[in-house]
Amino acid sequence: MSKNSKSIAVNGMLPIISPCARLPLAVAALLLSAQAQAFLPTPLSVVTTGKLGNTTNPALTSNPIIKRTIDDGINDTQNAQSTQSANAEQLLTTWRQKVKADNLAQHTTWRRLLYFIDDEKSIFSKGENKSLVDDSSFFLSAHGQQDSGAELDAMLVALSEQLTTSANSGTNNTSMSAQANNSAALCRFPARVQWLTDTLNIDKTRVQVACPEFDDWMATLAPEQLSVMFAQEYLDNPISAFGHTLLRIDSPTSAADFTQIHHAYALNDTVDGDTADSFLIYAVKAMSGGYDNSIEIDPYPKKLADYLKDDERDTWTYQLDLTPTEVRQIMAHVWETKDLDIPYYFATDNCASEILRLIDVVRPKMHLLSQLPYVVIPSDVVNLLDDEKMLVSTRYTPADSTVRQAQLNKARQAAKLSQQSLDNQEKLGYQGIDKDAEKQIKSAVSNPASSMSEDKQRLQPLAIAVSNNNPLDRHPLQRGQIGIGHRGDNSYIDVGLRAGFHDILDRPAGFKQFFNLEGIDATLRFYDTDDDKDNKQPSSVVLQNFTLIRGRSFNPVNTAQKGKTWGANIEATRINDGSQQDGGDHLVGSTTLEYGKSWVFGTPRTEPSGLVTGEMPPQLCYTLATGAVQAGRGINKGYRVGAGVNAGCLYQINNQLRAQAELQLPYWYHGSSDEPDVRGHYWQPITTLGLQYDIDKKQALRLNASYDWQDRVDANDDVKLAYMRYF
Repeated sequence: MSKNSKSIAVNGMLPIISPCARLPLAVAALLLSAQAQAFLPTPLSVVTTGKLGNTTNPALTSNPIIKRTIDDGINDTQNAQSTQSANAEQLLTTWRQKVKADNLAQHTTWRRLLYFIDDEKSIFSKGENKSLVDDSSFFLSAHGQQDSGAELDAMLVALSEQLTTSANSGTNNTSMSAQANNSAALCRFPARVQWLTDTLNIDKTRVQVACPEFDDWMATLAPEQLSVMFAQEYLDNPISAFGHTLLRIDSPTSAADFTQIHHAYALNDTVDGDTADSFLIYAVKAMSGGYDNSIEIDPYPKKLADYLKDDERDTWTYQLDLTPTEVRQIMAHVWETKDLDIPYYFATDNCASEILRLIDVVRPKMHLLSQLPYVVIPSDVVNLLDDEKMLVSTRYTPADSTVRQAQLNKARQAAKLSQQSLDNQEKLGYQGIDKDAEKQIKSAVSNPASSMSEDKQRLQPLAIAVSNNNPLDRHPLQRGQIGIGHRGDNSYIDVGLRAGFHDILDRPAGFKQFFNLEGIDATLRFYDTDDDKDNKQPSSVVLQNFTLIRGRSFNPVNTAQKGKTWGANIEATRINDGSQQDGGDHLVGSTTLEYGKSWVFGTPRTEPSGLVTGEMPPQLCYTLATGAVQAGRGINKGYRVGAGVNAGCLYQINNQLRAQAELQLPYWYHGSSDEPDVRGHYWQPITTLGLQYDIDKKQALRLNASYDWQDRVDANDDVKLAYMRYF
């Protein structure tokens, strides 16, 4: 090679290429450029516009072979896109045809997923052709709240768009960021997507998209099994007076071992109330939908401790007959709805009804929610699920106070047997136990006995017999009665109806011991009048009583129960006015408050196996200081206020027969009067006796008798025998 043909570097400058070497180098550069182009990404402008004017290599655009190759690639990409778009459009058309043919827009499951509640029996907004959700973020269509068909079509469009996006990107997720995925329709509504892909036989692999937030949420919960947990009635907190239900979410670990509660979560639907509101305002808003509901998902040990330790309420857990697939679909639907603002109605749309609504979502042939009465009680839901064969197993978990009570029962029993062996004499009740030892057992501070382990992560095995408060054993809450009676010189027939719940003479199985709470109870009395009689007679038909609410909470001082003994009563009732000679009975509005102490006596139930229960002894006595205000047109001055004492005892004769006796000793004040025969204040002792015999779970006979010891009333005695039917 000649000297002129070499490349020479001078003073750091670029090498000088001889004219003879330029041609082969240009050819090599062109080939290298074409080869490199095969590995470099195609500019976005080429993909989207097909134009090459923005390329940075003029040599490529000037070469006809290379330009034709690139144009062919662009055309192939555009053709592939067109083909995929056409396929997606064809699929969308096919889906729409199937939706129309099968009327899927009105399918029960689809409407339930959208919160359309097709229930003619319910009140408020149920039964309307409108979703209960008034939140635009819950719908893809602007008309979704009123039109389930419009929302279904919007979901189909979203699915078809995902098919196109996945096909064009070459993968299922590279076209969108993780944050964009979280807000995408397929991530916001996974339960809807699951139902649609199953119903329309859509290839799930073609519409899969990574949803980091939802995927992490589901991975944390790992839902495998669902159970209903029932916490017994708790009168010391009026919001919990009727009991409470929540869902236990079991992972595979806690599903395999019930005691491993640290692997489970609790799903709790409750009222999102304002704690700054007064109790009256809070109650009114909770009843009328003034607050929204709140979906809380907490570690199960934390929630269980609220009931077992703080409120000291026994719990019952019932595993639901649901497949793992149904469980995951329910949880996917919870994801869709957990942040919605939906009105909470304490009596109709509450913790209990929400459980049935969720089950209805995955069981379209079941109509659990529509079977509920207007007022939804948690124990009603448990019984309905049992009637529908939805409960697989039952587990009892005693509260801390129940565990301590069992220890107290055992210690007293041992002390009694020890004393009997010493002096060979039968002792009444539980005499003989050391008072300091008894106090130590009863105290939650000195005796932290519990169903939960010390770290609150597991349930411990306990040698305690199951208490008689399983709500599956309770009588129906509604009660009707018809009775015959005699008051003074007049006979009558009573007809009564109680909306709920349970009084102290009702069959006790299925309720907390000595539970006493009634609401909306009315009694009409039909007198057999005789116009030939000279004495004063009542009207032929009178409203004898209308109780809005009546309750007593008994926490005996000689047990492990904490809390006070108190009572409250709001009613319209007939009373004898003792301020005037031969005072007749009058209908008055009455409000009464009671506060005092109670004690238990006798021997608690022991299982044939020898296990002692955590129940209290069966006999109860109480003394209550009372205050009352009554007002009515017929009584002297139109009102009276009173204070006094109520004392009584309940005696459990056997499993079917109970008796209650009570002495009411009020002192009434009407105001001063100038009339000589009118008393402005007086004592009015009244004794009452009640006796109930249970025929079976739904029928009973009850005898009520009372005697008014005030000598200035026209009728002192009242005796009635009634047949009672629970339904």
